[in-house]
Amino acid sequence: MTDVADDTTALRGDSVSPATSKPQAPAAGRASARPAGPGPGGRRRSRSSVRMRLEILFFVAPALLVFLFFVVWPIIKAVQFSVYRWKGYGPLVDFVGLKNYASVLQNDVFTGAFTHNIIIVVLSILIQLPLGLAIALLLNRKMWGQGVLRTIIFVPYVLAEVIAGVVWFQLLQPQYGVIDTILSAVGISGPEEGWLGTPDVALYTVIAVLTWKYLGLAVILFLAGLQGVPEELYEAAQIDGATWWQVQRKITIPLLGPTVRTWAFLSMIGSLQLFDMVWILTQGGPANATTTMATFLVNEGTKRSNYGIASAASVILFVVALVMALLYQFFILRRDVHDTPRKKAKR
Repeated sequence: MTDVADDTTALRGDSVSPATSKPQAPAAGRASARPAGPGPGGRRRSRSSVRMRLEILFFVAPALLVFLFFVVWPIIKAVQFSVYRWKGYGPLVDFVGLKNYASVLQNDVFTGAFTHNIIIVVLSILIQLPLGLAIALLLNRKMWGQGVLRTIIFVPYVLAEVIAGVVWFQLLQPQYGVIDTILSAVGISGPEEGWLGTPDVALYTVIAVLTWKYLGLAVILFLAGLQGVPEELYEAAQIDGATWWQVQRKITIPLLGPTVRTWAFLSMIGSLQLFDMVWILTQGGPANATTTMATFLVNEGTKRSNYGIASAASVILFVVALVMALLYQFFILRRDVHDTPRKKAKR
């Protein structure tokens, strides 16, 4: 009995006595006892991350260099030239500050050119949007010669601006031009000084040529957007007895919204930077009736050797295009970026 009690007491003392029992090390202590350096898995992930970054840099670097050399650097040099009175040769020594910008903004020719650009932007959208949408809806239906018609519509857009401009310049010649000859055959006489030589008509003639040239882009973009409209929606609308116009107004046009807004953005930026077609057709004449901001700065630089003023005009054109692009993106394109189908589903 004594031996059993002693054994029991010994066992009980071993289990509760703090003096004789050694506390176990906490889990954190055991974990901290491991080597501080990264393990094999961590090293592999680190090497993979570095390798991925190097690959991205390898593929992005050429495009980034081209962008810096042909976009960023010319902008920096244009800003530098714009604060000097410079004739295109010699060092930059005649610093004038913002006087070149004041001269440009106070120039009636430049303000008229700005007005012409805005007119071209507005009329291009108002004319090409409904016309391009109507043609796209027509060509989206199954018909004979559909591919040929699409090609005919798109061919003017792929033509070089120089070729298209020279062709239209010959067609619009007064008296012996093809346009005047056709109009004379039906008893209609064109302007005496020609379509490109009459100040009140020249700008709208240029807009007509631009419509012919760039309408194909609108049609192709709208056709691409129409391919993304589900056929089930059309079938459901037909079952419900919707008319063709109701289908287009309630289904097609709303679903084409992102495509239309993207095309309008491209049309706006292109109209603000318009140069080549106007330069070939009229060079800004007659009497500056078709001058754009781009033709103004080229005239000032190449013909009058006012490179400081031309650089200031180019910076103003850049700022105008940038501000309009940012405003358009913030107020109009923002819905296409933020109102994605996934975000709509979360709402």
